[in-house]
Amino acid sequence: MKLSIGSTLKLAFRPWVEGLEHVPAEGGAILASNHLSFSDSFFLPAMLDRKVTFIAKAEYFNSPGVKGKLTAAFFKGVGQLPVDRSGGRGAGDAAVRAGIKVVESGELFGIYPEGTRSPDGRLYRGKPGGLARVALATGAPVLPVAMIDTEQIQPPGKVVPKLMRPGIRIGAPLDFSRYQGMDQDRFVLRSVTDEVMYAIMKLSGQEYVDIYATEAKRQMAEAEKREAAERKAWARDPGPAEPTSDKAEPTSVEPASDKESPAEESDRDGGDTPSDGGREVA
Repeated sequence: MKLSIGSTLKLAFRPWVEGLEHVPAEGGAILASNHLSFSDSFFLPAMLDRKVTFIAKAEYFNSPGVKGKLTAAFFKGVGQLPVDRSGGRGAGDAAVRAGIKVVESGELFGIYPEGTRSPDGRLYRGKPGGLARVALATGAPVLPVAMIDTEQIQPPGKVVPKLMRPGIRIGAPLDFSRYQGMDQDRFVLRSVTDEVMYAIMKLSGQEYVDIYATEAKRQMAEAEKREAAERKAWARDPGPAEPTSDKAEPTSVEPASDKESPAEESDRDGGDTPSDGGREVA
């Protein structure tokens, strides 16, 4: 990947990188990044000398047809780990165990704490199950990472990328050894996750929204449905003016998932496999 795809990306897009000195030359560490585009999972590993292992949703390893076989071969070839994210609590635990195994083997583990790509370029609340549990179970340093402008290269739903120069900022490692052995305390998990998200926000300069990205997407989808219904009704019986769009931005409200246990939260915290409509890597 680094020689073929990585070299091509560097030549075509000329991405800039800050903070490479923070990536340890050896030993396990966690790269916690914002997630703007499908291409994030290519640019970040391509710019590092070391291998980065993400968790990928299982569908990318067992899809039918020639395309499915090629996709599976690619993900296996670059060492990504398949995890079934639809299996409830067991799936979340499997994702955490996979992350712990990667870190304890002395490798870099990449994860997207938002759990899915940002729908609008803003930074959303991090899910505490995966990132925090792996960090506390291994004692590994967490490096906050900010992907810059990758959503402009390949927005969700777009296949052909736009040639432009993206960036990557890697922050100083965060040490959570003070919380060692407290990986079952949901308040500690939330505190660790929020600290990481704050560091990512400072690096990326993104506006922060205190709800989960999945909830924001749900709100946006509902707003689009309402708008479509209003336009359809107006087309049948035109009034004095065409209905205006009510696409309100997602509101910062406490999601219902905060009432769940850390384990339940982690069930949906697959990091982001190349998914969400496209590919999201955890």
